[in-house]
Amino acid sequence: MSSPLSEVVALASRLIALDTRSSRSNRGLADLIVSELPEFAVERLDFTDPEGVEKTALVALRGQAGGCLAFSAHMDTVPPVGWARDPFQPAVQDNRLYGLGSCDMKGPMAAAIVAARSLPADRAVMLLLTCDEETTKAGARRIVAESQMLKTHPPAGILVAEPTNLRPLRGHRSDVQFTVTARGIQAHSSTADGLNANIALIPFLSEMRDIYLTLRADPRFQDPSYVPPWCDLNIIVDNHGTATNITAPLATCRMKFRYSKAIDPMWVIERVETAARRQGLDLVVRQEGTPPELAIEHPLVQLAASVTAASPDVGAFGSDGSQFAAVAPTLILGPGSMEQAHRPEEFIDLEQLERSVLIFQKLATALAMVAR
Repeated sequence: MSSPLSEVVALASRLIALDTRSSRSNRGLADLIVSELPEFAVERLDFTDPEGVEKTALVALRGQAGGCLAFSAHMDTVPPVGWARDPFQPAVQDNRLYGLGSCDMKGPMAAAIVAARSLPADRAVMLLLTCDEETTKAGARRIVAESQMLKTHPPAGILVAEPTNLRPLRGHRSDVQFTVTARGIQAHSSTADGLNANIALIPFLSEMRDIYLTLRADPRFQDPSYVPPWCDLNIIVDNHGTATNITAPLATCRMKFRYSKAIDPMWVIERVETAARRQGLDLVVRQEGTPPELAIEHPLVQLAASVTAASPDVGAFGSDGSQFAAVAPTLILGPGSMEQAHRPEEFIDLEQLERSVLIFQKLATALAMVAR
């Protein structure tokens, strides 16, 4: 019989070997996971994203009793940028598992799957496996909106297995994403025939800089429970490969505004909308969802603190928890460090992977007993 660690590493390695960047289809990985869950009833939510890419979200349930623990993990990864090794060739070295998604979050997903299917047969357990977490949260949104299995068997709690160094996070920030577009006329820059789209975008960017500095300086927009305490406004500008001897026909500003539950995001949203309107720019606003945040006294938080022997905290990042918090009390807890996520040579510590299986099993068992 294989050990839990060898079982997790073997499964995680198979998941890592499949390229499931958010821009690619995850159907092959979803099929693999279904084959790993022969004793589970599985609900597939297949769809095609706006770019025409086929995607799949999965809901899996073993047992029929409501009030179980649901484990959530996402199948997609960010693109591999700056890697020296093959990101899709998993490798175990120095007690670490290397590979794209090893930490965020194919390693934690494998641990959750192994923990779920190794629970006693009389313990109901659910898996909520999503896609596009790194981009639009489309998989989690679809599960919440469409899953009949989730509606029929609502869990008592949801554990999002993002890497937290096995420290329970009772909440995290959510975000609003803005896409602002300025349009010009392309021509040779030496002539008077063109119109540079950046000229309209620059005054808007100046106002965004003012918002950015205000968020970092004004205590009204800060939450001391988080590190860093200020809300982040990350600004990205793109001229889509325009050369310096061409008047830019298109200038795009993309921004992500992160905020915690204690902060009202409307001040920033209204300022961005007003600035875009003033400069005659196109604006698309997409709000991720309410930041999930449980009280420190919540039974699920206290149960996780007891099982992990770690004090609860909050996280500055976001997750599918922003969608699932509307379904059931949601906690974020998983092996690995967010310091390794989205970096070249990504890895996860094997000792944490092994510990996570036992922690997940204990939480699922204890929550089921409390929910009865």
